[in-house]
Amino acid sequence: MSVLAPRAHGYLDYLTVVLFALAPTVLGLTGLPAHVAYALAVIHLLLTLVTHFPLGVAKIVPLPAHGAIELVVSIALVALPWIAGFSADLTARWFYVVMGIVIFVVWLLSRYKA
Repeated sequence: MSVLAPRAHGYLDYLTVVLFALAPTVLGLTGLPAHVAYALAVIHLLLTLVTHFPLGVAKIVPLPAHGAIELVVSIALVALPWIAGFSADLTARWFYVVMGIVIFVVWLLSRYKA
């Protein structure tokens, strides 16, 4: 079901960058969970800037490739707390699980063949 047009998806991508960047401060994430959040903010920003869609700047990465990357990331985020060994930190664990689910839902709803 493709209900999110590329422009709307772009806005959500920039919102995702802000959420990752603010999570350590707002949620009190420290150590590895905080470093991963900051890294993901930068990586997601770079991917969004280089994606070939209305809110991209460099328009290098095709939108379907952007979608494939987000699918992989969404699944990885859900597993990350256990893989990286911080599942005991409930705040960090739920932040990454929820972000993974949200990114997956956005992936499901997005129109990647603009």
